Amino acid sequence: MNETTAGPVASRVVLHVGCGPYNPKKLHEAFRKEGWRELRVDINPNVKPDIVASMLAMPMIAAASVDGVWSSHNIEHLYAHEVPVALAEFLRVLRPGGVVLLTMPDLQRVAELIVQDKLDEPAYSSPAGPIAPLDILYGHRPQIAMGNVFMAHRTGFTARTLAQVLANAGFDRVKVERGKSFDLWAVGYKPAAA
Repeated sequence: MNETTAGPVASRVVLHVGCGPYNPKKLHEAFRKEGWRELRVDINPNVKPDIVASMLAMPMIAAASVDGVWSSHNIEHLYAHEVPVALAEFLRVLRPGGVVLLTMPDLQRVAELIVQDKLDEPAYSSPAGPIAPLDILYGHRPQIAMGNVFMAHRTGFTARTLAQVLANAGFDRVKVERGKSFDLWAVGYKPAAA
């Protein structure tokens, strides 16, 4: 998805939620274009983000202060009842007309493999190794076994349910697409000021 036009080109800020260790390629290509500046936020201080915070509470980020929010594979680490809280925070920090871009596992595609009795068979390979439907559902088992409890998955979505939760949170022009690697890509906009 490249539908990330928000605000004037001069200087736009994208809040990179759950940024992990610094790597410019972790920022979605739409936000690596000229005119965008990355503001990194993560719950883990060891990754040296600009701001240490949970996506559930970011009071140190002013309301209507960023033009974009990029969150790659973070929402599934929340409990279902926390998702609206995080989305409300994303909406709060976005300027009117600002864009949110999210990606996360596609549970419908994962369920198709489970129905085929492939729960523990590799669905694809990642830099972390083979990923099975069981890892997509509950989090990457080797990482969790090493004590990285942030990797546990607690909720998930299909394309329809993700579109609905974003609309319910107040985002406009929501669009969700299925990716190539058992993932969903969603874009939504904060309504423009009346």
